[in-house]
Amino acid sequence: MKTTKRVIAILLAALMCLAVFAGCKRKTDDKILVVATNHFEAKFSPFFAASAEDMHIVDMTQVSLLSLDRVGAPVLKGIEGETRPYNGTDYTYFGTSDIEVTENDDGTVTYDIKLREDLKFSDGEPITIDDAIFSIYVYCDPTYDGSTTLYSQPIKGLEEYRSGMESRVSLILAAGPDGYKANDHYTEDQYKAFWEAFDKAGEAFVNGIKEACIGYELNTEEDSIAACAANWGYELPEDATAADFFQKFVEAYGYDISDNGINCEKGTLSITDALAAELGDAWADYQAGVQTGKTAPNITGIEKTGEYSMRITATEFAANMIYQIAIPIAPLHYYGSKDAYNYDNNQFGFTKGDLSSVRAKTTKPLGAGAYTFKEFTDGIAYLEANPTYFKGEPKTKYLNFRETTDDDKVPGIKSGTFDISDPSYSKDVVKQIQEYNGGNITGSVITTKLYDFLGYGYIALNSKNVSVKGEIDSDASKNLRKAIATVIAVYRDEAIDSYYGETASVINYPISSTSWAAPQVTDDGYTVAYSVDVNGNPIYTDDMTAEQRYEAALQAALGFFEAAGYTVKNGKLTAAPEGAKLKYQVNIGAGGNGDHPSFLLLKTAADALKKIGFELVVNDITQAADLYSTYQSGTAEMWCAAWGASVDPDMYQVYHSKGTTNYYGIYDQKLDKLILKARTSSDQNFRKNLYRQAMEIVMDWAVEIPIYQRSEVYTVSTERVNVDTLTPDMTPYWSWMNEVETIEMN
Repeated sequence: MKTTKRVIAILLAALMCLAVFAGCKRKTDDKILVVATNHFEAKFSPFFAASAEDMHIVDMTQVSLLSLDRVGAPVLKGIEGETRPYNGTDYTYFGTSDIEVTENDDGTVTYDIKLREDLKFSDGEPITIDDAIFSIYVYCDPTYDGSTTLYSQPIKGLEEYRSGMESRVSLILAAGPDGYKANDHYTEDQYKAFWEAFDKAGEAFVNGIKEACIGYELNTEEDSIAACAANWGYELPEDATAADFFQKFVEAYGYDISDNGINCEKGTLSITDALAAELGDAWADYQAGVQTGKTAPNITGIEKTGEYSMRITATEFAANMIYQIAIPIAPLHYYGSKDAYNYDNNQFGFTKGDLSSVRAKTTKPLGAGAYTFKEFTDGIAYLEANPTYFKGEPKTKYLNFRETTDDDKVPGIKSGTFDISDPSYSKDVVKQIQEYNGGNITGSVITTKLYDFLGYGYIALNSKNVSVKGEIDSDASKNLRKAIATVIAVYRDEAIDSYYGETASVINYPISSTSWAAPQVTDDGYTVAYSVDVNGNPIYTDDMTAEQRYEAALQAALGFFEAAGYTVKNGKLTAAPEGAKLKYQVNIGAGGNGDHPSFLLLKTAADALKKIGFELVVNDITQAADLYSTYQSGTAEMWCAAWGASVDPDMYQVYHSKGTTNYYGIYDQKLDKLILKARTSSDQNFRKNLYRQAMEIVMDWAVEIPIYQRSEVYTVSTERVNVDTLTPDMTPYWSWMNEVETIEMN
């Protein structure tokens, strides 16, 4: 009897162990692909996702109206598929639609779209053109405040549809906290309640930033608000409150709560989320649109031509319009209401100006993608294969995206925590991978898949803060900036090789080398950045040693300084002209310990400049958000960062006088005209020539020093993933996620 009880006890214990492990480890019968990711914002909506991490969930759960190939070119014949060569191999690309683009004699452009007729959402509902029209109307709604900018395109009738209506919250913010006047758009009680909530939300927002400071070990729990504010570049008295800190943000951004305003300063809580928490159910009323003037009932350029077809008419050609059409096709029956949809009566699935039904589904997406969303809990997004996916049910049933830190992405592959990760690729990461693989970058433990980063690293100079007499476009100001840029540029090769080795290369124009518009070494007139002196003569010769190049750069810099109005005696600067200085600061987010590809570059350049009497202070900032705030608020003199590139190389946002992220403060009419002119043609050669001219103007202003184009990497478990089933020839536009349905586990 004792023996029997013992056996039963052992069996019960074994069963309990199996039950425990089944809840926390992988099942042997159902393979799970686990992907490492940075932290989610948990906005998994196809309409409101903004971060790259949230967009991964959108990409897995949704299908788009238009697909792109490995070089970012539109796939216009997606139904039957288009075969295109890449890197010596032919690949066939499929999509949800066929799109025919026609440039008409009257200057208008039509986009005729035909959907596949066998598409289904993951819940079994068929997809029709009504779902696409519903989605377009959400993106074009006057109160839409997500990151997609389809509403900025020249679609016929779009301006008339969006005019005459604003969200209640935007009107209240425009009035300010002390500007109430009786009106038909909101009551005095609504006005007062909002501003009371705004102040409370501001304090919660700041406390979220303090939590972030503690999380990044910038502060301890005992540290004051003032200590936290110092990390953001604000000086406050030691007894400062959260309200005092929030007031600094208001002074910097006004009452702009968009992602370009206060909301860009995120801690553990965004200002909009804080407002939503304070206002509760009333927040939806504040987000709703109110009619302020004449507004059209529909967008005349959006025409339904059949159950599976539509036409979009633009009033003029816009080069990036085709890419804006690549929107997710969201289910009308889930994000909107079929009862509220009647195309002939100008009803498009929701009440115009009221996106509450769409916003309510922000954390729980539904679509027609390769995977369906199950839940997000404890930092893990759980997805399951969609059997109705139009390219075939994924071969791996379960897909988990799990939050982690960058330091754990490679060790996590070896330990079995992750199957795929994307660590920041550097010499240290290469060394780590080689250690696991016995000296190889790809081996029995980890397989690496390299591709170029869709963007580039740069060092910037604010035209106003680094100028002579405050005249940002004068020759003197440009020469001052060129003097600094010349010395920094000469040390790029050494520094980038030291940090990245063969995983990055120096670039000479302000554009990612992944773009078709990037100048090539073989192009006529191609020049190395900041390699000519003040008279336009080459600074370097091919037979110069590295030390000779460094000395030549210093002498060229002295020439630029002197032309800028500096006093030069015996090879040294002794006095600065009006409005300029002998000392400037460059901010770099190197974690407080010099961990940044441009850190060595700046320190070496600073040592060199010191020899001629010029001080370049390298300010190593621990918290990235602190760095961002210094240049977004216009207070930084110089800074290091990286641009993420878009598929189309449109330069408007960054370099146009009215660009929303023109942090350089570059205002040049000729540059503005070139940027706008480049938007008017689909001829890549024509556009490339205009962009080349535009980039040369940027370089002449010397507000940006192009530094490096780096590689990115996916590290994959060779032991657990059948690496032969990963999509080959990955690019910035085509990763393993584009053919996730083919991936098999070992």
